[in-house]
Amino acid sequence: MRFLPVNFNTIMVELSGLAETLALLDSLNIAPVPGVEEIIPAARTLMIRFRLAKISVQQLVAEISSRDLRARGHATGKQIEIPVHYNGDDLATIAEILGVTVSEVIRRHTENEYTVAFTGFAPGFAYMVSETLQWNIPRRNTPRTRIPAGAVALAGEFSSVYPQASPGGWQIIGITTERMWDLSRSSPALLQPGYRVNFRDVGHTPATVSLPEAAIKNTLSTPETDCHLEILSVGLQTLFQDLGRVGQSGLGISESGAMDKNALRCANRVVGNSSDQACLEIVQGGFKAIAHGPMLVAITGASCPIEVKTPSGEIFNVNTYQPIDLNDGDEISLGMPAAGMRSYLAVRGSFAVSATLSSHSFDTLSNIGPAPLKVSDKLAIGETSHCAAVSFSETPAFNMPDKNEVVVLDIILGPRTDWFTQEAIELLSKQDWQVTPQSNRIGLRLNGECLLSRIQQQELPSEGTCVGAIQIPASGQPVLFLADHPLTGGYPVIASVADYHLDLAGQIPVNAKIRFNPISQFHEIQGSKDLL
Repeated sequence: MRFLPVNFNTIMVELSGLAETLALLDSLNIAPVPGVEEIIPAARTLMIRFRLAKISVQQLVAEISSRDLRARGHATGKQIEIPVHYNGDDLATIAEILGVTVSEVIRRHTENEYTVAFTGFAPGFAYMVSETLQWNIPRRNTPRTRIPAGAVALAGEFSSVYPQASPGGWQIIGITTERMWDLSRSSPALLQPGYRVNFRDVGHTPATVSLPEAAIKNTLSTPETDCHLEILSVGLQTLFQDLGRVGQSGLGISESGAMDKNALRCANRVVGNSSDQACLEIVQGGFKAIAHGPMLVAITGASCPIEVKTPSGEIFNVNTYQPIDLNDGDEISLGMPAAGMRSYLAVRGSFAVSATLSSHSFDTLSNIGPAPLKVSDKLAIGETSHCAAVSFSETPAFNMPDKNEVVVLDIILGPRTDWFTQEAIELLSKQDWQVTPQSNRIGLRLNGECLLSRIQQQELPSEGTCVGAIQIPASGQPVLFLADHPLTGGYPVIASVADYHLDLAGQIPVNAKIRFNPISQFHEIQGSKDLL
């Protein structure tokens, strides 16, 4: 058992294999450790996020080290049966790989029980393993461009069911009509870590999968009064965001939420809302809206020009981080920011938009939440009876970065720093990394003059990733994960941006340069003398 640093409040526990990983997961579910807030299981690791105010790193390591991994507790073993039409295109290929008949492949798949080891890749996508069926099925040489929803597939030691149509390289053996992901259910993911699964053969005839409504849908409330905000232009992208979906990793989705959470909180406080209410996240200006009825708004975040045009044609320039009174017919517009990337617009009373999994945020990777805004949308505004006094003292938490500067981000080395050469570790902090146009809410794709090379060339089994993780794919050019990052990843993470610099990272514009500043040396967490 190894303990590796991830961030101030997150560690990675590496185990010998999947059996130990599941045993530790069971143990932590049966007897939870006070202070542990989220566990992300993977093939050979558990990524554990905890609250430092309740437990220290050393106490957590000591507690986990004492757990008995020789037996499984099966505390979370809810039983699920999945009916399968075994008519997959790759059944004959699997039979040939195993040296058995197609009927024998089906028999083995249905007679052995599977356990959901972890989730990831997509909401509702569960990696299932069998303790008694030791298959190791290679992926297809050429991935398919489209695997249908409901496809039952094999890869390596895992079996899974595709919750939605997507590309993929797994071998397809059949299809099920069961919905793996359905937002109309109280628990949208049918399968969660620890669940026990049996597959049942229901014939070889073609099956029609009845899918739920698409996860992306416009959930805007129809304004019941004349007081609403009508969208005239959305610019590059305008999304609803709040503080995100905390603790939903069991469903296969990350936290998401505002890229600059401090700016979102400030915008809400300026108009007298509670600081966690939904705001509009506006990328690089270009936004315009007209007020129908009087309202109080505020704009924070990126340093951008703001104009208010009255129905009579008068134009006023207003400031960020200040309350802005809009009267009926006033148009408000945001220009291109001089610094920063994202602006946050709050309205007193907040926006009346439906929540998905307890959040109003739109996750661009999982396509969950209120749909991105479009021209002519009419945004209803909530009641203002519970609003507090407006705040006139809000200021940015940092100077907004512009595209011509080098932004310094503090980083914590780990968990896979020792997979890289010493030269690569030094290059990470000594050279500048330019933010490329391929960057988005999922992550900043960076480009440096020298590539980062690895000592260990073997494939890394998928493991949990956190916001701020600096992942190094085969290209040797880093990807800095941001709010909508995948829950698990298959490339080594050399370091993670310190929590207190995540908002700054979310405001770095394209073509700006980043310099990483390690604030610690990499080492395994061994005992009470070790500090992150």
